[in-house]
Amino acid sequence: MTGSPPPDGPPDGVTRRTVLRGAAVAGAAALVDPGAAVARAGGPRLGRVPDVFSRSVGALGAGRESSPIAAPRVFSLAGVEWSGASGARIELRARSVGGGWSPWVIASVLGHDGDGSSAGSQRFGEPVWTGPADQVQLRSSIAVAGVHLHFVALPAVASGDAHAARAFPLAQPILDAGPGQPPIIARGAWAQGRARPTHLPVYERVKLAFVHHSDGANGYGPSEVPSILLGIFAYHVYVRGYWDIAYNFAVDAFGRIWEARAGGIDLPVMGAHAGGYNAESTGMVVLGTFMDVVPSPAAIAALERLLAWKLSLHGVPTLGRVTVEVEPDGAIYTPFAPGSHVSLPRVAGHRDGDTTDCPGNAFYARLPSMRPAIAGLAGAQARLTIAAPAAAVNAGTSVTLTGGLTQVAGGAPLTGATVELQQVGVVRGVTTTIATGTTDDGGGWSFTLTPAQNVLVRVLHRPAPAAVSDVVALGVAPILNLTLESSSPLQVSGTVSPVGSPVTVDLYRVTGGRRHQVASKRVATAGGTFAAGFGARRSGRFVLVARTPATARYDAGASPPLGVTIG
Repeated sequence: MTGSPPPDGPPDGVTRRTVLRGAAVAGAAALVDPGAAVARAGGPRLGRVPDVFSRSVGALGAGRESSPIAAPRVFSLAGVEWSGASGARIELRARSVGGGWSPWVIASVLGHDGDGSSAGSQRFGEPVWTGPADQVQLRSSIAVAGVHLHFVALPAVASGDAHAARAFPLAQPILDAGPGQPPIIARGAWAQGRARPTHLPVYERVKLAFVHHSDGANGYGPSEVPSILLGIFAYHVYVRGYWDIAYNFAVDAFGRIWEARAGGIDLPVMGAHAGGYNAESTGMVVLGTFMDVVPSPAAIAALERLLAWKLSLHGVPTLGRVTVEVEPDGAIYTPFAPGSHVSLPRVAGHRDGDTTDCPGNAFYARLPSMRPAIAGLAGAQARLTIAAPAAAVNAGTSVTLTGGLTQVAGGAPLTGATVELQQVGVVRGVTTTIATGTTDDGGGWSFTLTPAQNVLVRVLHRPAPAAVSDVVALGVAPILNLTLESSSPLQVSGTVSPVGSPVTVDLYRVTGGRRHQVASKRVATAGGTFAAGFGARRSGRFVLVARTPATARYDAGASPPLGVTIG
């Protein structure tokens, strides 16, 4: 099967390491989308919606209630920050505007990590939805210091028919995996242009799913859910410094499923929901607190169907356990050492991997009875694999991708099945089919294409049972060549293709069989040609190398070393 080159034009700002951290690939450090940059907590937010602000509280004594704490202005969501003690049980209640006090809820749930950043000495609890309120009270099981309250104020988001997902736009595409794709409300229904991620999505792998509760108050109305999600987004991004809302999906008490983190519901978007395991999991949050009560029957039914669909789509069994590696930057949230190999259920409660009460005692106790129901919904599942070169290829070079389509149960090949090679747009997760083919007698497939620039691709089997492969990054490096024009003075000329890549020429002296850089020049290019001069040099052996940096379009490139002996 041969595919045409991916469409020309910028690949949505992709460098391979940025969007696919897990692949053994070259590229620049992570890019932040400059148009989406936001101020962190404490920074100016004039004109921003939602509005995030803070108040210092100081210390809390063990077992004592604080005095009522007035917020600077009316808020709808509040979260607690404190220093040191990770075992503190801090509770919060709020006074509604012109009304009474809410019940106490736990505000010190831990277990997330911040999109690749290590946790410090400060602790942050999950945000608590309060509805319009103007005061809070706190109490703690142990003495804690450095307490701050963070508030989010936001207007209600119009909900339309609050009881039916059909009243909202649905996320695309629709893929018939497992029990069939449940209605998933598109992110725009709650974000409404006010929740831009601060970073491009990172695509990893789905090996299991974590179930969470939001730790917010129960009893919210259906029309409040968009505001709750927007408030959680604001807290996660503006207070915690995450790239986006932590969870991949959210389920409300009314059985509606919401697209949460941006990047594509059918793609393996890395979240920030389970410290130590985000690169190998997907995360679903049920809105509410479930220490003493279980989620509503509608929420349970929606979550079971969502889990059966999402795991089936990625070829993941819904029963049994899987071994995953604890990521070093999130290990502080786990009871395990960094790099440990841990066996977890395929459908895991947050507390299975992290030191947390999430998803609440009552909800967690329900998970064993949910797993067989999820497996029954999943039915027949297919697994679609993909293999691609890890190293970058030179511009104009063809790349062959291979893989297979098999049944999850038993591994029998699915022959004569249609598969699609798709390009993945990294900003919005939009997929574009660039080639189609069919599997052979062993379920195998192959595609050959010549990428014009860095590109993300995956393979899709669309008919039931639908399946998607992992996302892989194909890197393209410019071709550079150097020619010696003169050794005294030392001058070289060269070519770079594709044109437009910035070129630097490095000069090394060779002594004792080792190179020591003695000069480096950034040179201008015109029509793909360039020249560089380094003046007269004392006698010795030298090596020159022309190179280009990793950019949004291309991986780093380098010319073959050019050796020169002077004197």
